[in-house]
Amino acid sequence: MANILQFFMAPDDEVAFFRHLERHVLEVYPRRVPPDWVPFRANPDNISRLPEEDLYLVASEIGPAMVDKVKRGPDKGFWRIDEVRSPVIFIERSRRNEEGELLSGKMWVELEVTSQTGRRDAAPDKFRRLYMEVEEFVKKTFRRGDPKDFFVGNRAARLCKEGLVLRDSAFRGGTVVPHK
Repeated sequence: MANILQFFMAPDDEVAFFRHLERHVLEVYPRRVPPDWVPFRANPDNISRLPEEDLYLVASEIGPAMVDKVKRGPDKGFWRIDEVRSPVIFIERSRRNEEGELLSGKMWVELEVTSQTGRRDAAPDKFRRLYMEVEEFVKKTFRRGDPKDFFVGNRAARLCKEGLVLRDSAFRGGTVVPHK
């Protein structure tokens, strides 16, 4: 079963998050990788270069990203990262919708052996520790949301007090408020 962490990050929260990630060697890839993609380090200086919605953080010191070429469909010719066999953290970024509400994002990683994913070996301990450290950073520095499945960045919580609506990005998702 995958480890999933749902959050709300305002741009300032994203800067703090990437400042924390700077200590690790994590390379950024988009969800569908163009053949000419040049990866770059995950740090606050490169936030403007991040893909708009979804991205992968590849722990390249631990292992390479396993990729497959997409052979059909609108993404034909692009590369797809195998999330199960590769040491990657998938991040869906928080973004605003048409009404100006901040939609939730999530961080997802596969660490365990499961029959559903076909993973035969557990993730390396070094990668497991890296992810747990990143998850712990979010849990310690972000506020709990109500409902409790969400974590709200400090700046997003302040914006919520000023009237910003935090909305779950799931279909017909409800609103979330920071726990007091």
